[in-house]
Amino acid sequence: MGHWLQRNIVEPGKLPLLLALTAFVLTFVITRVVTRLIRAGKGPFGNISSGGVHIHHVVPGVVLTVAGGFGAVASGAHGFGAAAFAVIFGIGTGLVLDEFALILHLDDVYWTEAGRKSVEAVVLTAALVGLLLVGATPFGVNDMSDDELQDRGTVVSTVAVNFLFSLAVLFKGKVKTAVFSVFIPFVGLIGLVRLARPDSLWARRFYRRRPRARARALLRAYRHDRRWARPRRVLGDWLGGKTTAELERGA
Repeated sequence: MGHWLQRNIVEPGKLPLLLALTAFVLTFVITRVVTRLIRAGKGPFGNISSGGVHIHHVVPGVVLTVAGGFGAVASGAHGFGAAAFAVIFGIGTGLVLDEFALILHLDDVYWTEAGRKSVEAVVLTAALVGLLLVGATPFGVNDMSDDELQDRGTVVSTVAVNFLFSLAVLFKGKVKTAVFSVFIPFVGLIGLVRLARPDSLWARRFYRRRPRARARALLRAYRHDRRWARPRRVLGDWLGGKTTAELERGA
C-alpha cells in the first residue's frame, strides 16, 4: 500500500509527510471531539489527573513529538520506520498544537477566546504542510528554472529578497500573510504594498509623523476585523467548539 501511494499519489520521498499531515489533522479532530464530549459530560471519557494535577494532552503530545522527530531523523526518509515515526510525529504535533494557546499564555485557556489561538495554529500548520506536500518551496525557489538553480548567486539573491519581503510584511503586523509569503512570494508583495496594522512595529516607526496614514490604517483595520469577525467566529465554533462565555450567553 505504501509503495502504491509513493508511486501514484505523492512525489518520491513525500509519503512520510503525507502520513504526518494525515495523522496531525485526524488527531486534532479526534481530540476536539473527545474534549467536547468530556465538557458536555457525555461518553466514557474523562480528564486525566495524577496526584491532583490535571494532565493536559500537550504532555503526551510533547513526548510523541520528540520520539517521532528523533525516530524520523534516525530512520531516514524511506521505509516502514520513516512512515511509522511520521505518524507518531503527526499525532504528537496534533496534541501539542491543540493546546498551543495554553503554552502561549501559560494558563488553561482552552475554552476561552484566547484558546482560539490553538485552532488558528492548527489550521495554519495544516495549510503550510499542505503547500510543502504539493511541492511548494520556501522563498520562491521552486519557481526557478534548472539553469537558475545551478547559479548559486541567483538562488541566494532570490531567497534573500523574498525573505526580506516576508520580514517586512511581518513588521507590518500581518503574521499570517508573512508566513504564507514564505511559500508564495506574491502574497508577500501584496502585503508589502498594503497599509500596516496600526499596532505594528512598522506603523509605530513610519506612521508616527503621518497622522493621515495612521488614521487610514486604523480605519482599514477596523473594517477588516469587523468584516471577518463573524466568519472567524463561526469557523472557530465549528472546529474548536464554543467558548465558555458564548455558552453562558446562550444559556
